[in-house]
Amino acid sequence: MLNGIVWFFQNLLQAFWNIGYAVTHPLQWLNWNDSQAMMRFIYYGGSVEFFFAILLIFIIIIGIGFWRNSFMWGCVRGLEGFANITGRLFAWAGLLMVLQQILIVFLQRIFRVAEVTIGPFGMDFTKDLSWFGEELKLYNAAIVTLCATYTFVQGGHVRVDLVYSAVKFRTKKVIDMFGSIFFMMPVAVLIWMYSWYFLWRHLVTPKVSASDTIELLMRKSRVLKWNVETIGFSPNGFNAYFLFKVLLLAFTAMIFLQAVAFFMRSYLEWKEGEESEDKYLDKDWLGDGEEAYEGVH
Repeated sequence: MLNGIVWFFQNLLQAFWNIGYAVTHPLQWLNWNDSQAMMRFIYYGGSVEFFFAILLIFIIIIGIGFWRNSFMWGCVRGLEGFANITGRLFAWAGLLMVLQQILIVFLQRIFRVAEVTIGPFGMDFTKDLSWFGEELKLYNAAIVTLCATYTFVQGGHVRVDLVYSAVKFRTKKVIDMFGSIFFMMPVAVLIWMYSWYFLWRHLVTPKVSASDTIELLMRKSRVLKWNVETIGFSPNGFNAYFLFKVLLLAFTAMIFLQAVAFFMRSYLEWKEGEESEDKYLDKDWLGDGEEAYEGVH
């Protein structure tokens, strides 16, 4: 127990040095022309050091927010605004998905076209119709992953309520703070740790693993090269499935940021009382006369 506490605070204090070194030596991990720098990026992106660096930043921001509530409200508005902008933008992927499916049906069933060439400015991009058909999965994945936090901000997720509605306002906010710290954040961190190496194992060779030490990865960097996954489910089907893994990381990062925003909002509403509920919340409305429908979904 004592060793664990000492380990925790040692890593937390070490995070000051790690953040400072990363900021002042960006070419050590961002210069991907250097295989060792690229391996450092891969290692630290899913490392204990990265976790404690993020934790330290979170603690500092929360500490400043406790001191200056206006700063915390600014963080809430910024993070929720980011979720809203991203969600509203990628929600259009649904329309694009429908239009592309209609186009595929017309080209395949009526005009008997086998492949499509898109070539603006002389740059031809030719793929089989089955490729564009399977690409629709990517649009669907983008909606699910990049609109999840937007839906959360808008209060659109289905919730199972056993005690929440029966407790007092400030008790609700305590439950929200507890849930964001002990459920949302840990789950986001866990998914990130698995997803990070899951992505890079399909982008480079030799294969990397979460159990690899930095010394082992430095040795692997001598033969490091790009090996982007291009395997599809059908011979001429969509072959950029690594993009789904990128979306998974983006989803995880946005969930973590939204957990931070939700904790901050819950704390501020707990402190300021019921009059601050939904303060600065940029919520979409269906329009006059449709409020009843809004409460159903």
